[in-house]
Amino acid sequence: GLSFFLFILLTVTGIFLMFFYRPTATQAWDDIQALHTSVAFGLLVRNMHRWGAHLMVLSVFLHMARVFYHGAYKPPREFNWVIGVLLLFFTLALSFTGYLLPWDQIAYWAITVGTQMATYAPLLSSESSFFILGGVQVGQGTLLRFYVAHVIVFPLIAAIFMIVHFWRIRKDGGISGPV
Repeated sequence: GLSFFLFILLTVTGIFLMFFYRPTATQAWDDIQALHTSVAFGLLVRNMHRWGAHLMVLSVFLHMARVFYHGAYKPPREFNWVIGVLLLFFTLALSFTGYLLPWDQIAYWAITVGTQMATYAPLLSSESSFFILGGVQVGQGTLLRFYVAHVIVFPLIAAIFMIVHFWRIRKDGGISGPV
């Protein structure tokens, strides 16, 4: 329930933030600064979005730990466990893609390190890094890809998987407790 509430909070605050943000390398940092200083409650909404994202990662992880500890991943709920693991990965992907959007030095180097880890993937190392970055280094293409993934792709996929997750909880007899 808490994770779902945070998802709704992040959706609402994210839509508000979209009105004041342009995903271009020349404008992104200035838009964040203008949001802090010129937009009424802009800093509050941005911080709600940022802290809500941190809390969502934590709450999804704690939820997965509880489900594992209680053994609620066992039949007949194993399909829902897989859906939950995928939702955890989508939550982490949303957090990762959103980290670059302020376009500051911390975000730039964090994404540089994160995408360089993709070069160690077996088989498609250089191709996966090129696909993620939209080029050979972090730049305008990376910012635009991360923005689209953060605003459209991952939230849509996560919402679909949440619907399936809630449907399976209901179909499997509700929330399970300790075995």
